[in-house]
Amino acid sequence: MKRLLIIATILCTVVLIIPTMMVLIGDRSTPTVMSTTGEQQPTESTQVTYEPESDVAIQVFRSKQELVEEVPLEEYVVGVVASEMPATFEMEALKAQALTARTYILRQMLEPGDVELPGEAMVTDTVMHQVYQSKDELKNSWGSEYDLKYARIKEAVLETKGQVLTYDGEPITAAFFSTSNGFTENSEDYWPNPIPYLRSVESPWDQTSPRFTAEKVLSVGEVEQKLGVSLPSDGTVGSIVARTDGGRVASVSVGGKELSGREVRDKLELDSSDFDWKRQGDQVVIQTRGWGHGVGMSQYGADGMAKEGKSYEEIVHHYYQGVSIQSVDTYEAKLTAKAE
Repeated sequence: MKRLLIIATILCTVVLIIPTMMVLIGDRSTPTVMSTTGEQQPTESTQVTYEPESDVAIQVFRSKQELVEEVPLEEYVVGVVASEMPATFEMEALKAQALTARTYILRQMLEPGDVELPGEAMVTDTVMHQVYQSKDELKNSWGSEYDLKYARIKEAVLETKGQVLTYDGEPITAAFFSTSNGFTENSEDYWPNPIPYLRSVESPWDQTSPRFTAEKVLSVGEVEQKLGVSLPSDGTVGSIVARTDGGRVASVSVGGKELSGREVRDKLELDSSDFDWKRQGDQVVIQTRGWGHGVGMSQYGADGMAKEGKSYEEIVHHYYQGVSIQSVDTYEAKLTAKAE
């Protein structure tokens, strides 16, 4: 009888323990976010929590609050991708953007620029570096669309977790911009030096961008004042002397003065340095193609490639020539040494 009581007690204990163990195991499993292009929509149960592979954190100077905030690396990348690329873009384009954001901050950490930043800040949250917004800021910006959009961005970031772009073993200058004129630029046509992976490539997908073409009208007086010239008396503006491999203006001659296309773009605040201009009475009408400096990855081009079924790996290898995809962990020792 005593033996039967012992066996019964053990069986009852097992019955009670097994469900508890199953609940605990279920709680520890990491849920995944289904692509929003599929049938399942993200819900509370599909929210992914961050599980950092390292202790890398980014010290971000929050310009509005005027304070330095410490943000885990992958959370920082989410905030950048959400701020720099429309969340409605194709998933593979968002993944490509995640690689550029992660690569940018890694390079910044290893090789800080000459700009002095407050306190221990590594970057600002502005266009000086990369635009970054917190969850609360994104909620205010996206409103009722926050859950859906944030889930898409997080999915793109976590599916490329820890991946960065390198050339000859070093993080690249992961330049990107909104819209090309059909081609990207060689780096030396915008910046002083040639960079082997920033070469002019075709980007025909950009024609779908709402900023593929634009027009700006300025008075003759404004153009003369901004460019520091006197326009010809024959009713013209000036001549375009040369264009780059990417089709943008390399140089112009106006009022006896030669200016680069970049100078004209900057001084007249044009969308692009691919432009044509003409006089209409007391006005100068300027037609531009593309939006941005044109170096590196075109965001609308990346979205167009993704729509055609290209992967994020194919996208980054198209816009950054000869690069490799490596793990950020490769640089952890260098980052630790920098911090000490």
